[in-house]
Amino acid sequence: MFLRNAWYVAGWSSEIGDDLHPVTVLGEAICLFRAENGDYIGLEDACPHRKLPLTKGRRKGDTVECGYHGLTFDCAGQCVWAPGGGRIPSSAKVRAYPCHEKYGLVWIWMGNPALADPADIFEIENYDNPGWGINRGAAMALDCNYLLMCDNLLDPSHVAWVHEGSFGQSATRDTPLRVTKTDDGVIVHRWMMDVEPAPFYKKVIGFEGNCDRKQHYEVRYPGHAIIRAIFTPAGTGGEDGPLHEDTFIMDSFNFMTPVSESETRYYWFQLRNIRPDDEDLSKLMSEDVRKAFEEDRAVLSEVQKGMSSKTSPHIDLPIDAGPLRFRRQLQAMINEEAQVDAQMAD
Repeated sequence: MFLRNAWYVAGWSSEIGDDLHPVTVLGEAICLFRAENGDYIGLEDACPHRKLPLTKGRRKGDTVECGYHGLTFDCAGQCVWAPGGGRIPSSAKVRAYPCHEKYGLVWIWMGNPALADPADIFEIENYDNPGWGINRGAAMALDCNYLLMCDNLLDPSHVAWVHEGSFGQSATRDTPLRVTKTDDGVIVHRWMMDVEPAPFYKKVIGFEGNCDRKQHYEVRYPGHAIIRAIFTPAGTGGEDGPLHEDTFIMDSFNFMTPVSESETRYYWFQLRNIRPDDEDLSKLMSEDVRKAFEEDRAVLSEVQKGMSSKTSPHIDLPIDAGPLRFRRQLQAMINEEAQVDAQMAD
């Protein structure tokens, strides 16, 4: 089950243009395209006549023509032409999904259209700040349930083993974690004091010697994450007081879009507070981050197989406190949503 009254990423806006673009979100096939006024349109990708996907048809202005018998649908999903003459059947329509572009991403609302408010889309600090650089990459296909990736993004400890050559260091193995439940998600964080910078960050931070490092892992419902890495000269970090002028901050934004119960599309980009116009640095960071994500993908694919075919119960550890809190609250939200839908259907 999925939370439906929420915004999910359907694709990069650069991927979706005049052509009909197929995508699957929460198990539903959707036809995406950009209307002549620049708005993004999402329609159920199935003609109601014989269920040929609309993406197998053709675009005609701001309408979509089915490639089988020519039924034609407007941006609201209503059939405006059907063969044979006479009245168009009232059932000749497809579902239309609210869409909105923000941060170079096309967001889609999978639930009640009346509740779709673009103001509820994940807010990203410093996105348009000229003093911050950005790097990004193509979406990744994950062969696992999206909640396994959410677990991963609420688990700072895994970097010690999965990302040993990039994000990991000895302090990431056993420094205690702090878990905080918020109104819209869960935060797991910790400061590691006077430690050697991890290999990935050693290449980009602007100071020498040891550092104080903060891992801030936050996932918001239904599956949007910010991973904040803070590196400041040793002796200048901690919960209180201003950060040192040489502090390096990288905010990694991660958006999990469930395709099915065992498939996920993963969209990501990073913002950094240094060298905003350095294209070489952006390329270096994108390549290194992509390698780390590939390490996650390999592990989570096997975890999905193991959890799907397990013959004995799995166990939880104290480090799982954050993911477990997130899952419990998300499931409560899904259950409440289902109850409301059932009441409205009665």
